[in-house]
Amino acid sequence: MSVKIRLSRAGAKKRPYYHIVIADSRSPRDGRFIEKVGAYNPMLPSDHADRIRLNDERIKHWLSNGAQATDRVARFLGNAGLMEKPVYNEQPKQSAPKKRAQERAAAKAAA
Repeated sequence: MSVKIRLSRAGAKKRPYYHIVIADSRSPRDGRFIEKVGAYNPMLPSDHADRIRLNDERIKHWLSNGAQATDRVARFLGNAGLMEKPVYNEQPKQSAPKKRAQERAAAKAAA
């Protein structure tokens, strides 16, 4: 059985709230899960204490038993020091200002 640590959506429409759960990888996102190990409230400011709540003991237990965290949850666990921080590749530079816009910004900053 492949076990994942992932987010399960809760909350009302346009008011997201997520439970961090241990689930079989084949079960639906908001369906059956094995254990609830935390919560994530994206509506709170990023520096708020209750934005991400984790049950460290249970998460360590499941990681030692081979559970794999999804990308978003791996970021949470890495920031909490429960596992290695994942490495993210650089974002594409397609949306960066082009050459002439950079020149105008440099000229404006120099003036």
